[in-house]
Amino acid sequence: MSYAEVKRNIWSNSISNYVRTVLGMAVGLLTFRMLYQSLNQEQFGFWSLLWSVFGYGILLDFGFGFAAQKRVAELSVLKDWEKLSRVLSTILVFYAGISVAIALVVLAGSATIVRWFGVSAANHEEFRKVMVVFFLGIGLAFPMGIFPEVLRGQQRIRLTNNLISGALILRLGFIAAAVWFKWSFMAVMFIALFFALAPDFLAALFALQRMPGVRIRPSLFSPSMMGETMQFSVFAYLGTATNIVLGKTDQLVLGAALSVSAVALYQAGAKVAEVFSQFTKQVQDTLSPAAAHLHATGDTAALQDLLVNSLRWTVLIATPLYLLCAFYLSELLRLLTGDKSLSADTILVGHVLLAWFYTTILTHSVSKRIFMMTGHERRLMWLGLGEAAANLILSVGLVLATRSVVAVAVGSLIPTLYFGWVHLWPWMAKNTGLKGWPLFRQSVIPSWLGCLPMLAVLIALKLVVLAPGGSTMAAMFIEGTLAGVVGAFGLWRMALRPGEQEELTRKFGRRFPIRRRSVP
Repeated sequence: MSYAEVKRNIWSNSISNYVRTVLGMAVGLLTFRMLYQSLNQEQFGFWSLLWSVFGYGILLDFGFGFAAQKRVAELSVLKDWEKLSRVLSTILVFYAGISVAIALVVLAGSATIVRWFGVSAANHEEFRKVMVVFFLGIGLAFPMGIFPEVLRGQQRIRLTNNLISGALILRLGFIAAAVWFKWSFMAVMFIALFFALAPDFLAALFALQRMPGVRIRPSLFSPSMMGETMQFSVFAYLGTATNIVLGKTDQLVLGAALSVSAVALYQAGAKVAEVFSQFTKQVQDTLSPAAAHLHATGDTAALQDLLVNSLRWTVLIATPLYLLCAFYLSELLRLLTGDKSLSADTILVGHVLLAWFYTTILTHSVSKRIFMMTGHERRLMWLGLGEAAANLILSVGLVLATRSVVAVAVGSLIPTLYFGWVHLWPWMAKNTGLKGWPLFRQSVIPSWLGCLPMLAVLIALKLVVLAPGGSTMAAMFIEGTLAGVVGAFGLWRMALRPGEQEELTRKFGRRFPIRRRSVP
């Protein structure tokens, strides 16, 4: 696969990431409303509790999913199907062993676990059966979840997203039918589990079709291959764990040092920043398999180009979104939370966390994904552990000293600024063959200059109200649209290179051809 094909895959995969993300949000909201209204309070609480456990399954991954991505990308280049067969078989057997152990524990202690959850006596037996079915389904999903990672390693992220998107739509339809016909709680759980599992099984079919020489057999399990794979996966796992610490520690610190109500204030402020992060990381999520493929081919020049241009496009996408979120933070927070009045601390937390995510996008998001796949996982692990420790120590110290919710957010921002600009940025510059300022001038400055007209429009619009009736929500949408159009024009003129403008013009011209009237 040539570098031109790799770049085409990155773009198509990124677009499909955005489609899947938006669809997932919409389906999630509709499903939430349907189940919230149709299930009784105890059923809905139990449902939410079980699926929250599913979300923590990433901690049992041990980094092997990321390792599978890397090994598939590398060994497919070499066409070493025998070694890849042993790698995938070893990971699957390991995952299957964990699944069986979890299923046995749940089966043996299901009655006790349900009592721990405080389920009423009337629902005890039904909920016990629902929980057993849930964990049996998760036991199947855990090992099969390796195959979407294989597709990602093959740079077929678009196919993975299409499978997940199709399952989301079908799940919504079947759950709507279950609600309409008043099917049982167990039936609703069966539907949700089936459509959680279906994309994994289809991913296995499509992944193995692309690798006809690969065989998945329990007999191919190899302790030596397990050790070899763990040399990478342990660093990937620790990197994931530190990201969880960086993302979730603030709530724990607030709950322990202040109160649960302080966590609620923080979470309200964090909502816009979380959505901003979700919408700006879709390009970066496609970089890992691309970097592993180029690293395996030994194409250093292509890797340097991937690093610089991925950073350029990430900044180009994130900067106008950051400006819109920052200028309309209060309105967005009211829209997302439903609260008509927000405290000053909540809004300030939102601004600090937006700045945190934005600087992370500049310094962490692209570099970490590419470096992890190009042999730098050990150094990344130590930097991640250092940042997580600094985050925890500083957050605890600041919140105890000030008793402020905002202090915890500041305690997250400061270590990110230090490790990002002092360690990761110079490292990234060195790997691109540039120094720090030339890389900044090439990858960041064009987007900042392109957004200056947008910034001027946003400042001017704060002095007027364009919405009928003075509605702040309507004003946000009208003013945001105007500023967005100005921003798009500025980025087109100042941030995009002539070749990129021509390529986008050709693509949109093919998709939306302009029909000209014939002159008689």
